[in-house]
Amino acid sequence: METLTLTRPDDWHLHLRDGTALQAVLPHTARQFARAIVMPNLKPPVTTVADAAAYRDRIVAALPAGSDFTPLMTLYLTDATSPDEVRRAKDSGFVHAVKLYPAGATTNSAAGVTDLRHCWPTLETMQAIGLPLLIHGEVTDPAVDLFDRERVFIDEQLIPLRAAFPALRVVFEHITTREAADYVTDCDGAGTTRAPTIAATITAHHLLYSRNALFAGGLRPHWYCLPVLKRETHRLALVEAATSGRSCFFLGTDSAPHARRLKESACCGAGAFTAFHAIELYAEAFERAGRLDRLEAFASFFGADFYGLERNRATITIERAAWTIPHELPFGDDRLVPLDAGGVLQWKLAA
Repeated sequence: METLTLTRPDDWHLHLRDGTALQAVLPHTARQFARAIVMPNLKPPVTTVADAAAYRDRIVAALPAGSDFTPLMTLYLTDATSPDEVRRAKDSGFVHAVKLYPAGATTNSAAGVTDLRHCWPTLETMQAIGLPLLIHGEVTDPAVDLFDRERVFIDEQLIPLRAAFPALRVVFEHITTREAADYVTDCDGAGTTRAPTIAATITAHHLLYSRNALFAGGLRPHWYCLPVLKRETHRLALVEAATSGRSCFFLGTDSAPHARRLKESACCGAGAFTAFHAIELYAEAFERAGRLDRLEAFASFFGADFYGLERNRATITIERAAWTIPHELPFGDDRLVPLDAGGVLQWKLAA
């Protein structure tokens, strides 16, 4: 196979930042993807429909001329988010989900939820109106080992949450462990008549790399993200889930740009920038698994179906052509290092 044409994909988990950073990274996503779920963890966070509308306007204004990319907005859940606000979100037509960051879990999460019980009335409303909850699934207890935080979150937070709100539609974001893949597989309702209420996004970097990549030849900050890369056994479980053809797993890059000077610093920011070469990275992962024929459904169909949106009609084509990932890219007044800079990929998005 020398070329592969896919229904134009969507990115169901994306960080675009704001200002000059937004202007720098948005074109990379817009040339590959038709739509993207845009994360709300700005400073200050996007907590209201009015905030989301203003952010959406800034994204649209930053698009390259002629682009038909559509940002799908989200709200940042806080202890104080009201049921009325999520009703307004649902009614807006452009806010498609609410994002749960446990306070302190990742970049710009200080305003996140301190205790899910504070959000019970709002979650009950979201369940009733069908507005999905997107979950960064890690506990923040410092006594819990960093590599166990996702597994512990499932037991301590996710299982009780879904028992309390069984009809709440949940996306378990950027899963990184066998336990998460197994949990979503066991709960997705495949083969039953009930509508699915849980799904998961999987990043390209968690499909391609284990935690060894963080330490190959030294400490490599551009591979540092949250949740962190895990053991090889977990990577293999994610590959099996992503390439299984199960509709509960779909593409979400979690592309998270940080200026080079902030990654290569005493306190490295968490995030891998993959928007520049996202579809090529996923093609690499699926081909290595011998399941390139299943990439289209994972990238282009399953996410749209879960969110109740029409599948895209346009297409993109990738072609077999070895190329080298740039060592850095412009990022406003700074520079940005894409994941695996200097590495070679075997597929390239056709012009």
